[in-house]
Amino acid sequence: MVTLLIRLALANILAGAAVAPALAQDISGPAQAVDGDSLSLSGISVRLYGIDAPEYDQKCTRGGEAWDCGKAAAAKLGELVARGSVRCQQRDIDDYGRNVAVCTVNGTDLGRAMVEAGMALAFRPYSDAYVLGREPIKRWRWGSAVPPCIYG
Repeated sequence: MVTLLIRLALANILAGAAVAPALAQDISGPAQAVDGDSLSLSGISVRLYGIDAPEYDQKCTRGGEAWDCGKAAAAKLGELVARGSVRCQQRDIDDYGRNVAVCTVNGTDLGRAMVEAGMALAFRPYSDAYVLGREPIKRWRWGSAVPPCIYG
């Protein structure tokens, strides 16, 4: 019985060691924005860690007028990734099989840049990494919108 418990414990340790490197994987190269919080990097789907942006087809209302906030967020992320090679440090894998990662271009954190530009919100259910005090409220450029996590 003791031998069986030792073998099971060893198997769990080894299984954990096999999974850990996969979650610390670096991915780098040219990228294209898919929407305001996800991109395609060398053919790999990546969701930016800690932020939530409008879905690509999502519309928002500002001053009583509808506008394409989802397309605007995707365009902003597209501008950012066009500045150079994107480097992503994987944190997790989401329910859709995408790598969830902190990504940078030339040292600029893409998630932080999107929040600072008012094109994404800190995704508080998963991280406080991009909570910038009251700034997200002041910088919120979407006008009236269904939160992206509810819209999708």
